[in-house]
Amino acid sequence: MNVGIIIAIVVIVLIALWAISAYNGLVTLRNRVRNGWAQIDVQLKQRADLIPNLVETVKGYASHESEVFTQVTQARAGVVQAAQSGDVAQRIQAENQLSRALVNLQATAEAYPQLQANQNFMDLQSQLKSLEEKIAYARQFYNDVVQKYNTRIEVVPTNIIAGLFHFEQATYFQVDEADRQVPQVKF
Repeated sequence: MNVGIIIAIVVIVLIALWAISAYNGLVTLRNRVRNGWAQIDVQLKQRADLIPNLVETVKGYASHESEVFTQVTQARAGVVQAAQSGDVAQRIQAENQLSRALVNLQATAEAYPQLQANQNFMDLQSQLKSLEEKIAYARQFYNDVVQKYNTRIEVVPTNIIAGLFHFEQATYFQVDEADRQVPQVKF
């Protein structure tokens, strides 16, 4: 056999091995992104399930604060609708609105000392705080994986494989600009 043919075969085999490795790496990262989103989804579902109990408890002490309750209820309904749509960007926006509504609910609750002494409210508050910490961690993990995945899609030479197999950029879980502002609470 000719040395040139052997070299050509070796080069082709090496390119094929690289392409397989690049493809498998992209699939692995895409699956980690999906898993990261699923972990966020679990935490967000638990939070959404906890909210009606929290609202009812606060309502018992602050029934005249109907605007806050309406805001939380509408935000929760928006989250449920966004979750059913499957659109990640819409879900992120809805979750951010719910987070703002919860801040307002908690601020309202702080104005009622007798509510602060209620054991049921304290338990719900503790559960919500724990869930918010888990959500923050899950968001950070998700965004880290999205960054790695998106970078791999964009850099040479794996961008060739990403383009050939239609790998698409993942969406970061970002905070709305309104969430960056300090909430204004008025009584």
